Amino acid sequence: MNFPSELKYTKDHEWIRLDGNNAIIGITEFAQSELGDIVYIDINTIGQEVAKNDVFGTVEAVKTVSDLFMPVTGTVLELNDKLDANPEFVNQDPYGDGWMVKIEVKSILDFDDLLNAEEYKDQIGVQ
Repeated sequence: MNFPSELKYTKDHEWIRLDGNNAIIGITEFAQSELGDIVYIDINTIGQEVAKNDVFGTVEAVKTVSDLFMPVTGTVLELNDKLDANPEFVNQDPYGDGWMVKIEVKSILDFDDLLNAEEYKDQIGVQ
């Protein structure tokens, strides 16, 4: 399994990549493997500020629906519109084409509470 070291992670299996004042968010490779084949992404928070740990959307797999939790407080700027036609990108490339939203980060201090790659691997029991 892949855990890019430049990303930060949540205990709820989201990843976040900081880019200036903005960030890109998706779910981890571990999360997509646990969910199975992803068939639909529902995110309707574009333009809204979503607080840290609040739900910003859902991901639907063949067997279940799972909430997506915001890793840091921010305003949702953009959705990955490729996922409308190809939700399987989350399974195939969770850290690339499978990203979900771009946000404007409200406070960089929110990143202090996130996990690095090693801490995330420890949390899910992967070495």
